[in-house]
Amino acid sequence: MSALAIDNIGLLVTNDPAVGEGLLGEVRDASVVFEDGRVVAVGRAGVEVDGRVDAGGRCVMPGFVDSHTHLVFAGDRAEEFAARMAGKPYEAGGIRVTSEATRAAGAIELERLTWCRRSEGLRAGITHVEIKSGYGLEVESEAKCCQVAAGVTDDVTFLGAHVVPAEFESDPDAYIALVCGAMLDVCAPSCRWIDAFCEVGAFTAEQCRAVLEAGRAAGLGLRLHGNQLGPGEGVRLAVELGAASVDHCTYLTDADVEALAGSHTVATFLPATDFSTRQPYPDARRLIDAGGEVALATNTNPGSSNTTSMAFCIALAVRDMGMTVAEAIRAATLGGARALAKDDIGRLVPGCRADAIVLDATSPTDFAYRPGVPLVRETFVAGRTVWSDLDEAR
Repeated sequence: MSALAIDNIGLLVTNDPAVGEGLLGEVRDASVVFEDGRVVAVGRAGVEVDGRVDAGGRCVMPGFVDSHTHLVFAGDRAEEFAARMAGKPYEAGGIRVTSEATRAAGAIELERLTWCRRSEGLRAGITHVEIKSGYGLEVESEAKCCQVAAGVTDDVTFLGAHVVPAEFESDPDAYIALVCGAMLDVCAPSCRWIDAFCEVGAFTAEQCRAVLEAGRAAGLGLRLHGNQLGPGEGVRLAVELGAASVDHCTYLTDADVEALAGSHTVATFLPATDFSTRQPYPDARRLIDAGGEVALATNTNPGSSNTTSMAFCIALAVRDMGMTVAEAIRAATLGGARALAKDDIGRLVPGCRADAIVLDATSPTDFAYRPGVPLVRETFVAGRTVWSDLDEAR
């Protein structure tokens, strides 16, 4: 593949303070050169290579890394959302509604639906995603969901322990045994990670411990849903087990903050979920000031966060979670990469994968300043254009 330069960049976000200024490693009047799917050079504007994209003075930044999604599902829960907006509280058990529709859908239909959502995310600047299973809740259906997800990303997470299915309601420990046994056996070959939902209405800390330890024995990395609907043991369990990420973190005690700040576990905030469920927003400022590593993700799912807009999550994080714009941009890119234990995405420096977005703006501040406005002009994955609003216009 010949080299390609994005040139005449007004503001380049590299996410490396050693390369540019400030937290985001910003370089002005810049160019970035891609070759063989990787960044090979970052420099001043005016570079000469075989191929050239003129950014026209716009901002270029790393693509968003969405480290928590549930893209593989069928069905719709719009009525549940409407009821919640009318005052009905969110309950984890609504997952069963989606499970019924997902079990009934064939693999081809799930592939179509998943790629529709993934394409929507590419238009929104999401260049890498993690995808969880968790809506099959039986051996065959979970395996089907993991295989569909593996056709989209190499960051597939087995989430058999999402909620107890109706047929195991009277014996949740028997379901945990199934998750840790036959279900894990068939899903693990398609997956990199294992996850569990540690929450009232889902699974206890000890049940989640059993799931994560079984996953680790099968060679999978660890993730955990924790502290979404109230204080709980999830955060400290994730830290104790060395999980790469603990997600939601809506309710954090002083002990939780201390544990996260002293660990390598990333706290992944999902503010679109708090918006949809009418939960309070987490105090990201408190954790960042304590030294904790944070990420932002969309949590795309039909029940509590039916959005593929990382821009929306950034706007919420800045307005309601105490984050600066720079911190939110970093959390949605490099933070997501760290939550996935990847060091070659989320940055635009030599050696990293050439995942980038060109904005119809001169600064990433516009994601918070102009909420709801589509700002992504072009999306590059591994150095190739995968979406452009110029193509849409044509």
